[in-house]
Amino acid sequence: MKLVVISNPDTVVDESIIINNLFKSGLKYFHIRKPNHNAIQVSKLIEEIHPQYYSYISLHQHHQLAKEFGIKRLHYTEQARSESDIQKWQAQIDAGYSLSTSIHSLTLLPTFTLFDYVFYGPIFNSISKPGYQSNVPADFKLDKDYPKPDVFALGGVDASSLRKLKAMNFDGATVLGAIWNEPDKAITNFKRLKENLPVLYAKQ
Repeated sequence: MKLVVISNPDTVVDESIIINNLFKSGLKYFHIRKPNHNAIQVSKLIEEIHPQYYSYISLHQHHQLAKEFGIKRLHYTEQARSESDIQKWQAQIDAGYSLSTSIHSLTLLPTFTLFDYVFYGPIFNSISKPGYQSNVPADFKLDKDYPKPDVFALGGVDASSLRKLKAMNFDGATVLGAIWNEPDKAITNFKRLKENLPVLYAKQ
């Protein structure tokens, strides 16, 4: 099972230090999502991350920075996806990029075979967005009979809720609040999340 960490949408004190330490602790999927930051601000954050970790980064905004920094993962928000098309996605894949996107309807899954994975949620009540409630029933189970895209659970995921994701048949977990609500405990909380994954999914 894959574990994705999304950046705090706002600026965080010592943010790049925390991000570098997350990578040192084993993080392999980090999404930079800064909807209110311009390209210069995002570029500055990337410059403060060790280049050896650029291959683990995915950009939600300012995709043009990917070429500048050698980043090969691009994420499409639902709005950005609606403004793009299959031809563009295929061209990016042909150029060596890996694509992901966000969805709120599982009926769309079969149409997104060009994407490596999608975020779907909120699965649980959000940690980072008060009032952002779960949209799935307690007995939800993902019915997925095709190889791509993988589906990553989003919303309210923490170390304790990982157990439920196994029964729900998700391919990965996406976290934000579990890391950034307490930046001083970000590394400890990440390690706790990571330690739970092999135990729950080793036999799959």
